[in-house]
Amino acid sequence: MAPLGSRDALPGGMNPDLASERLAASFSVELLTASLDGGAERTRGRRAIVEAIESDPVFSQENQYFQSQNEKYEAAVRRAVYLQKKIRAMGWTQNGPEVQDICRCLSGDIALVLHRVFMRSISVLGSDKQIAKWIPLATDYQIIGSYAQTELGHGTYLQGLETTAVFDTATQEFILNTPKISAMKWWPGDMGRSATHTVVFAQLYVHGKCYGVHPFILQIRSLEDHSPRPGVTVGDIGPKMDFQHADNGFLLLQNVRVPRENMLSKFCEVQPDGTYVRWGSQKINYFTMTSVRISILSDEAIVPLMKACTIAIRYSAVRRQSKLKPGEQEAKILDYQTQQQKLLPQLATAYAFHFINTYLHELFNKGYQDIQAKNFDSLPELHAFSSGFKALITQHCTSGVEICLRACGGHGYSLLSGLPSLYTRIIASCIYEGENTVLLLQTARFLIKCFMAASAGQRVPPSVTYLSSVKSGKCPAKDKSDFLRPEIYLKAYEQMAVRLVSSSAAKLQHLIQSGVDKHDAWNQCTVQLEKAAKAHCHYITVKNFVEAVENLDNKAGIQKIMKHLCDLFALHGIFSNVGDFLYDGHLTAAHMDLVTASYLDLLAVIRKDAVPLVDAFDFTDKSLSSALGSYDGQVYQRLYEWAQKSPTNQQGNPAYDKYLKPLLQNTLSKL
Repeated sequence: MAPLGSRDALPGGMNPDLASERLAASFSVELLTASLDGGAERTRGRRAIVEAIESDPVFSQENQYFQSQNEKYEAAVRRAVYLQKKIRAMGWTQNGPEVQDICRCLSGDIALVLHRVFMRSISVLGSDKQIAKWIPLATDYQIIGSYAQTELGHGTYLQGLETTAVFDTATQEFILNTPKISAMKWWPGDMGRSATHTVVFAQLYVHGKCYGVHPFILQIRSLEDHSPRPGVTVGDIGPKMDFQHADNGFLLLQNVRVPRENMLSKFCEVQPDGTYVRWGSQKINYFTMTSVRISILSDEAIVPLMKACTIAIRYSAVRRQSKLKPGEQEAKILDYQTQQQKLLPQLATAYAFHFINTYLHELFNKGYQDIQAKNFDSLPELHAFSSGFKALITQHCTSGVEICLRACGGHGYSLLSGLPSLYTRIIASCIYEGENTVLLLQTARFLIKCFMAASAGQRVPPSVTYLSSVKSGKCPAKDKSDFLRPEIYLKAYEQMAVRLVSSSAAKLQHLIQSGVDKHDAWNQCTVQLEKAAKAHCHYITVKNFVEAVENLDNKAGIQKIMKHLCDLFALHGIFSNVGDFLYDGHLTAAHMDLVTASYLDLLAVIRKDAVPLVDAFDFTDKSLSSALGSYDGQVYQRLYEWAQKSPTNQQGNPAYDKYLKPLLQNTLSKL
């Protein structure tokens, strides 16, 4: 069965170069799609939602590449408001899998996304009474929420936030202020023009004592006329690299009062007399960010990489250029090994991250249940995982989308290819919800603590028990086929991660013992610590991919092709980081020759299934919005068709009469 997108074919029909790729598939595309979705029933449900969304003209993205910032914002709000009616009319659930399917279908070009983060903050951090009051209002959109944490002067370092909330016992209110320009809230989505309320994070002061950062529910606009509330200055921060549809905002507060009941108080509260009471870890106030980091990975990083792979691989199967052999027709660029080396590792990465994303959600759901029961034991590991994997996945996906764009040559640079908008959007994911270097160092801090604990014989979380493993000798591989054995390459990844963590810990300890201040010592180790955190996350990703493949059904060739992708992902990681793997002698130069040979062999094997593998992602043509990546492969016709829709081709040339005509006439008169 062909994906939904095949219905959007041009009159020219299916490009024969793509048709031949699909006929040669070694596995069932439909069964792989169902496997990725979590079952055939989920696939049917997702496709029904996609059909309902894409058949509705309100959600049309036909002219998205020709819209101004205001037009994009207005369209995003219109879609968001209409979507709520659609959800009710279709009987979809607000918190079920339908929401994920809708987000994937609409590609993020929808407003009021932070409203869900606003609700999640209240659900996680609010008391039962606060949840009962605010969640129904937010669910029915009687209020529109945002999430105000980042400031002009502080982002990832939450302890440095400068917004203040001072408790006034006389009035039972908190007085909120942004005392200087760097304290101004800056970047919150949906705040610039849309939100009526926000969860604002501020330093809590009671009787002159600071108790750290806490969240407060704050009304910023009137529910009557949408004007800013007294003491509130709010607006849009202006154009960005992308996200033109999103009204990222700024917020200044001058003696804005909120009632005592508006401090989210599931885990802590200020009592009427000013007594501060806490239940559990103060780090629970950062749990919303942990939740958001994990929730954004699929839609904001992994899906864009999947789309980029789909576009670039389909295009590479129909784009012919130069000749591999004299006398033959020009070759498909996907037949060149250099093109395979660009694109196929990105494809393997997309699949690897699909499986690690599933793992992270399972870990988060278990941790969330524990926290709801006021068991905070899993919080450090959960924080480390959400930080490290948010950094690893967004960095790799951003790099992968850029590689896909450049692999499409000049046409990849056209907005009509769909690749520039994927790239300019995904690159932001390396910055928001925590800057990646800072996040990796937070993961590294967790790893160092665990390594020291493991070295002392203490219990550590299951994910890091490998840190206590005894260093092994040389890798036993003798032939290139040995590097297709997961136990061989997993040991290499484990060895590298252990070495990087242990050497960082040893350097840190040595500096401190030699009299260097511990904070200075940490700063002197951060380059190695960042590398150690990446190595840990990379190892866990490979390990998880191996386990996921082992658990797949072997019918219809799915497990076999996934094993090839898993091997490619693992060997590409070694091939691309030779120095780190050679460093401790576990692998030798001779081993690297075997790795290279095995890796290059895999490129040729996976190339045969490249188009079916991206077809299995099951993106419609409307979702891809790409003239290069459509299911029918009619690239050149579609590029020309779409270019004709540009407003510049529908109107006169204002520069002609003003500048070109006088220039031409002057030149001609001189001649």
